[in-house]
Amino acid sequence: MHQGIFLDRDGVINEVLSDRVKFVNKPSDFYLLDGVGEAVKMFNEMGYYVFAVTNQGGIGLGYMKEYALDAIHTQMKAELAAFGAKIDDIAYCPHKPHAGCACRKPQPKMILDLAEKYDIALEESFMAGDREPDITAGKEAGTTTVLIGQRKREQQKADANMTFPDLLAFARWLQKQ
Repeated sequence: MHQGIFLDRDGVINEVLSDRVKFVNKPSDFYLLDGVGEAVKMFNEMGYYVFAVTNQGGIGLGYMKEYALDAIHTQMKAELAAFGAKIDDIAYCPHKPHAGCACRKPQPKMILDLAEKYDIALEESFMAGDREPDITAGKEAGTTTVLIGQRKREQQKADANMTFPDLLAFARWLQKQ
């Protein structure tokens, strides 16, 4: 079995709710956060499979189409590739918030499906997110949970196993283990 690192996208990999961008609905809205390229490359070099697991309710709400999401993910992969980094796979939930689907975080289905597809040992893997639904999904899947970022109001309910200011700080910590 392999080890994996599951990453929420918005707020962990790229900017969201910032001065430059509120939501990422097209490739020009995508801004890789500082240190993310280096962090993902470090995860790759340590032998982890790296996945993005992201709620994309904007599709269900009609703010974007799936082809636009594909273009955003192509942009994300290209920006990471400039650092020699790669995401092994991406899972997303296109449903509206509160749709009651099995795939939307805090439900763990996206993580569980990727773990099965790639033979991932969840108890030896990590889920990194910036909000409580990410942490809940990671716990429900059986991963070690990592809270990333500074969005304090939304993070207060998140009971993660560990907390880091950004993804690069987590990667550096993991490299030393």
